[in-house]
Amino acid sequence: MSAIPPAASALLDDWLANKRALQAVADNTITAYQTDLLAFLSFMASRFDGSLGTSALKRLTLQDMRAWLAHERSRGISPKSLARELSAVKSFYNWFSEREGFDATPVLSTRAPKFHKKLPRPVDIPAARAIIECVELQSTKQWVGLRDVALVTLLYGCGLRISEALALTGDMADMPATLRIIGKGNKERIVPVLPTTQHAIANYAKACPYELSAKTPLFYAVRGGPLKARTVQDTMAKTRMQLGLPSSVTPHALRHSFATHLLSAGGDLRSIQELLGHASLSTTQNYTAVDTARLMQVYEKTHPRA
Repeated sequence: MSAIPPAASALLDDWLANKRALQAVADNTITAYQTDLLAFLSFMASRFDGSLGTSALKRLTLQDMRAWLAHERSRGISPKSLARELSAVKSFYNWFSEREGFDATPVLSTRAPKFHKKLPRPVDIPAARAIIECVELQSTKQWVGLRDVALVTLLYGCGLRISEALALTGDMADMPATLRIIGKGNKERIVPVLPTTQHAIANYAKACPYELSAKTPLFYAVRGGPLKARTVQDTMAKTRMQLGLPSSVTPHALRHSFATHLLSAGGDLRSIQELLGHASLSTTQNYTAVDTARLMQVYEKTHPRA
């Protein structure tokens, strides 16, 4: 791999700045884009003997792209990760070709490797209830146990991402009947809050030893700082081990469970899409496959002629 020439590096910086300013892309996504493009540009710089200026970038061929894909596969990059990297490269070239006015067809027509999408792995309803009942036992501090119950109830009851739940501020201790959530891509959605969730949040707020206001986090770590996702994941790991649940039972699995259980109860896909904040209905349709798989299992176990 070669160092990235200044011209290519400056071009990448301009593209990332554009993503931040005009598309309100999340910081984690920007970091992922930067990592993917740095690796791509480094490979191309090596292929062009270090002379990777804007003119060379405009002349990339399908053979160049195939060489890069082969290189990434040789490094052990999975088809799914490689498809993500290619998507970042194409996004960069869409912007680059529009800005410079050249034909980027060789890059944009490159096909991503095929891979089988993993279906969401929700927990069933009894397991979800058991998690909520058991998570409190993972801490010896009462207020921490109540915090974990409140957080798990919120994730399962509202279908939030862990980052969205941890971004809530202390003034949400008096939890309203609906939450205004700003999710991925700065997409806003309104999520109803169940009385059970409101009750769990209120119990935690009464026991919390720290100030809860609009300027503080809603969920505190033991020592008073904002609660981290890693801590929540560790608590969930202890809970699933105690209950004998598989490793797929993570905080994010509660979001999948929220969607799948709504679908099973007759919820329509469009409404579930809005509640989850999915930009595309095709993402939400993954839950249809999960529900169908569950129905087939029930059919095969219970039908007299199965």
